[in-house]
Amino acid sequence: MIDPKTIAHIAKLARLEVGAEEAAKYSEELSKALQYFEQIAKVDTKGVEPLLTPSEIVPFWREDEARRDHSAEEMTANAPEKMGNLFKVPPVV
Repeated sequence: MIDPKTIAHIAKLARLEVGAEEAAKYSEELSKALQYFEQIAKVDTKGVEPLLTPSEIVPFWREDEARRDHSAEEMTANAPEKMGNLFKVPPVV
C-alpha cells in the first residue's frame, strides 16, 4: 500500500498542494489501481502473439500534396471576430 506520506511527497515534487484528507484518499485509490496491475501481471500470456496494434485494420497511406480546398475568406467566414483573414482572439496572459 502506498501511504499518505508518499502521496504528499509525490505531490510536492509535482508542485501540487494536497491536504491530509486528499492524501489519504489518493493513497487508497492508487493502492487499488496498483493491485489491479499486480493481477494483470499474473495473467499467463505464454503462446499469445504480441500485437503492434489491437486492430488489424491496415491504415490507408497517401502522399502529402499541397492543395487549396478553401480560401482564407471561407475559412474565417464564421469566426466571431477577425482581423482581415486572421482569427482575433482575446489576449492570454
